[in-house]
Amino acid sequence: MISFRHHVFSVIAIFLALAVGLAIGAGFLGDRSSGSSDDAAELRHRNGELTAQVNSANSFADAVGARAIAGSLRDSSALIVTTPTASPDDVAAVATLLKSAGASSAGQLTLTDQFLSDSASAKLGTIVDQSIPADKPLRTELTDSGGRTGDLIGALLLTKDDAGGDEPSSTATAGLQALRQGGFVDFADGSLRTAKYVVVVTGGALPADSGARGQIVANCAAALADRAQAGVLSGRSGSADGPSPVAVVRANRTLAEELSTVDNLEQPSGRLTTVLALSDRPNGKTGAYGTGRGADSVTVAS
Repeated sequence: MISFRHHVFSVIAIFLALAVGLAIGAGFLGDRSSGSSDDAAELRHRNGELTAQVNSANSFADAVGARAIAGSLRDSSALIVTTPTASPDDVAAVATLLKSAGASSAGQLTLTDQFLSDSASAKLGTIVDQSIPADKPLRTELTDSGGRTGDLIGALLLTKDDAGGDEPSSTATAGLQALRQGGFVDFADGSLRTAKYVVVVTGGALPADSGARGQIVANCAAALADRAQAGVLSGRSGSADGPSPVAVVRANRTLAEELSTVDNLEQPSGRLTTVLALSDRPNGKTGAYGTGRGADSVTVAS
């Protein structure tokens, strides 16, 4: 028997496929702009129909999405990590859906511009070295600032063995405060808890001259996910292009095997897929979801 959740995401997947057709159609319309007025009118009509269908899919996702994922992350907790380009609306929507899925909030930790610019790498390296828990050594193969910092934050806050939700240890608290005092992360006092899942929320496309920012986010996100039961890196349209974080993960098999990616977080369907990807990870799966470059499918197959 087909489950309600399977039906929901099958419908969303169909309409998201139409969104791809809409983009192609829009480009074709531009190419045909010098053609007859009748041809142009017909193409505009078809694109208008596709737009209405995509809007219907998003309305459908908004209306029934919470029900589709209800209980999928019960008895667990989830940490949200944000980059400076993350949209507050996306963060709030993901937090609401995680709660609907049954996950308690482990707080929100923000990666700062100073961390992503890699402008104080020596200072960051010293803080990381001094904050490593005695019982949780960092992965020796990680030598870059993004990977080592993500691995440290994961060692301090993330777990694969229990539901999470506990107050951080004194060692973890000291390490997190050192990172914050150094200007590399930010969080509200007393807001963080241990977590079983981690969602890294970023923005859209990064400019070509953004340096290593996308790589730093990608390495950090993958290292975080490796410490958790599951992790997802989710960005807006454009995040799968050029030097942007989702694109970096999808271009690197090692990173892609550690966490899933979503490239349409501004859409209700992308927000739902972010949560569903977490619940799918215990099956040993990661995936590249959305409608951008490198996506394997528009959403998680259930």
